[in-house]
Amino acid sequence: MQEYLTTKEVGEILRLKERKIYELVRSRRIPCARITGKLLFPRAMIDLWVARSLEYEGPQLSSPPPIAAGSHDPLLEWALRESGSELALFACGSGEGLARLVSGRAVLAGLHLIDPETGENDPRSLPALRALPDVVLIEWAKREQGLVLAPGNPHGVRRLADIKKLRLAWRQEGAGAQVLLYYLLACEGLSYGDLKRDERAALTETDLALRVRDSHADCGVAIAAVAREFGLDFIPLRSERFDLAMRRRDYFEPPVQRLLRFASTSACRARAAELGGYDVLEAGRVVFNA
Repeated sequence: MQEYLTTKEVGEILRLKERKIYELVRSRRIPCARITGKLLFPRAMIDLWVARSLEYEGPQLSSPPPIAAGSHDPLLEWALRESGSELALFACGSGEGLARLVSGRAVLAGLHLIDPETGENDPRSLPALRALPDVVLIEWAKREQGLVLAPGNPHGVRRLADIKKLRLAWRQEGAGAQVLLYYLLACEGLSYGDLKRDERAALTETDLALRVRDSHADCGVAIAAVAREFGLDFIPLRSERFDLAMRRRDYFEPPVQRLLRFASTSACRARAAELGGYDVLEAGRVVFNA
């Protein structure tokens, strides 16, 4: 299924003339994006838009599967198990996790996306998130992101610009770490296309650390916790907030409540300290309530 639709394709799906689609766009009554003058319609958003237009007063038609999707976070992965949340983790990157939340394929999504222009780490500004009329955003942790390097830093890396001739471990498109990498490279005047890269994407923080540990790559951008876990060197680049997005109805359901109650326990705080690179003082704080 196509992720993005043209004006004509949306018209065919909705059985409306293209002229009507343009009218809806002009009045901002249909979700769309304007890319270099061309209109594109995210399929997940169109499905949500149609669902919100239903004339129906009965019970909720369906519940999302018990899945916590989105960006990979070692502390969250551990807490999902230890809390007895009964939520399964599907680490697929922030962008895909948000899409799964919007389309009803996940209970919550772990996010650490930034604005690619400003570098601001505030998911509240994401158009996809604001498309949900009842979204709740909960802070999970603040984390240290930086360069992960082989033990002993054999190449003498001191800053991001030093990686120009090294083999880079990279994340899949849409992953928060990959978006951050693009932004940081731009700030240094570097081009991602000029870097030597590992042959395949690392799908999680752990995968990236293993690529460096096992000498498939010389460096990569990941969090301090995985560098510490695998005995790798780490150069901090910035602190970021990692949030959990969910629908309001799911916030009050037992799986999410078990997870959030556990986040405030001494056991969870001790685990965060053991992993390293975490600040969990405000874990569970409501950041945004639509």
